[in-house]
Amino acid sequence: MRRLAPTVDVEVLLTSEDRRQALLHDVATGLTRTPKDLPPKWFYDERGSELFAEITRLPEYYLTRRERAILAERVHEIAADTRADTLVELGSGTSEKTRFLLDGLGAAGVLRRFVALDVSEATLRESAARIAGEYPGVMVTAIVGDFDRHLGAIPPGGRRLIAFLGSSIGNFGPVERSRFLATAQATLEEGDALLVGVDLVKEPERLVAAYDDRSGVTAEFNRNVLRVVNRELGADFRPECFDHVARWDAAGEWVELALRSRVDQRVRIPGAGLTVEFARGEELRTEISAKFRPEGVRAELAAAGFEPARFWTDAQDDFALALAVPA
Repeated sequence: MRRLAPTVDVEVLLTSEDRRQALLHDVATGLTRTPKDLPPKWFYDERGSELFAEITRLPEYYLTRRERAILAERVHEIAADTRADTLVELGSGTSEKTRFLLDGLGAAGVLRRFVALDVSEATLRESAARIAGEYPGVMVTAIVGDFDRHLGAIPPGGRRLIAFLGSSIGNFGPVERSRFLATAQATLEEGDALLVGVDLVKEPERLVAAYDDRSGVTAEFNRNVLRVVNRELGADFRPECFDHVARWDAAGEWVELALRSRVDQRVRIPGAGLTVEFARGEELRTEISAKFRPEGVRAELAAAGFEPARFWTDAQDDFALALAVPA
């Protein structure tokens, strides 16, 4: 570990070369299959993180506001139920919502340590340093890693509350979600708990609008994946030649994001040794965002070996937080 500040440690498990190799793999596999796809984690370079922070403030994007409302109302119950002295946040980003949990655990007199795990090293370093400055006396560890690969790197000991907020779990398909929950369950020890944010099924119009804002920020965020591939692998994607697509998949109960080619085009990706053809109207899927029903959340947690302890929703029943412990 490299010391960043007196109260912050940074552990880099995902170096720039590791990221490049992972991107190379995903590009080589995802852009040569039919239909084409790329995983959503490649949105999140420094610019992508900034754009997502902007998305959370948009009027259409209710998820962050609803989750914050639940946290503000229930944080003292969460602290009392878990008595966690260590807060772990997966996909922490700027850690804005984390402060509710930090304040609640701090007010309960139990908080000793905060661990943030995220793929964006620049964003993680900045947010970890800020948390350390705002919460003197709390040990802060920042782990640059992939939360679907590096859960085992979370420091052991104490009573840990692992928070996976923002309905990020919805970016996994059913099989990947089951695998992630099983890995998380195997990581937890007696006395630990998992707190998961989930967006609930509702009117498709509201769901799609949350991912297709009128100001075009989400469209810019979606196209950012092409800019990442251009920069990292020397590709010549023209982002302006792709339209942002957001639609509701009723069968899967998820919102699907894609980039649709406006023209017949050929994209060269020297770093991957690829030339990829896009027909006019052809799509590249970039994200799914699954939506949940309360009974489904409880069933998935139970199937992964958790005992669903608590389930809270906001006043509008738009969003939910599920607290679970190993069975």
